[in-house]
Amino acid sequence: MIYNRAQWLASNRRRVLLFGMSGLGKTYLASMLRGAGTGWFHYSVDYRIGTRYMGEYIADNFKREAMKNPFLRELLMQDAVYIASNITFDNLAPLSTYLGKPGSEAKGGLRFEEYEHRQDQHRAAEKSALLDTTHFITRAAEIYGLPHFVCDSGGSICEVVDPEDPRDPILRELSSHLLMVWIEGSAAHTDELVRRFDRAPKPMYYQPEFLDRKWRQYRVERGLREEEVDPDDFVRWTYAQALDHRQPRYAAMARNWGVKLRAEDVALVRDEQDFTSLIAAALPA
Repeated sequence: MIYNRAQWLASNRRRVLLFGMSGLGKTYLASMLRGAGTGWFHYSVDYRIGTRYMGEYIADNFKREAMKNPFLRELLMQDAVYIASNITFDNLAPLSTYLGKPGSEAKGGLRFEEYEHRQDQHRAAEKSALLDTTHFITRAAEIYGLPHFVCDSGGSICEVVDPEDPRDPILRELSSHLLMVWIEGSAAHTDELVRRFDRAPKPMYYQPEFLDRKWRQYRVERGLREEEVDPDDFVRWTYAQALDHRQPRYAAMARNWGVKLRAEDVALVRDEQDFTSLIAAALPA
């Protein structure tokens, strides 16, 4: 780690990367620090994925849908309208919509082959966006004069690295420039995330081996062909298992590469001083 407790408290250049399940406070903390007015740069990995690396895929997907409408098709062919993604730090819907869900096309799903292709695109994009972090540390200091840096990573970071490999290139790069901080949720948090997801199932990224295994298992258990799968039912069925799959990977990242905070404690953070103190308590003396 790049800090012990004394170094963290004394530092005039604090750099952290927040990771963990979506919905436990990563973006809340990053936005709070950015808004504190004390020199924090907020780098969102998902935003970088959706703009720099997958923006063209997302916009082209919008255009394919628009071309199905005769009125919009005519305007597009005449370059009379402009279609683009309006992705923001707080609204990543264009990215998740592009990822989609596998299953019956009549129910809004994607053919599994196309779904896997988009998952592969996301995997490559996420790796690149994570490695861009150190470039943005330099940018934040040189262009904007901001000394502090917080990286708001996506929930799927643990799927694109090997936390048990001391030579993992992404984790080696990140941990040499930032303090890796896991926001650990409890069983109650997991239950609430599952309930929330059940009300509004959203697309997400899965590790390829896990996805293939669950896709086969789901169809075998229900006796369904690929084109008969209800996309929402599949992602609901998979979500809790995906959280269970990620938990030990997050834990290994914290154990081997950083520190952990409890989500209950993160929920009590109201300002930068609270955040600084909470991190200090998690660091070795």
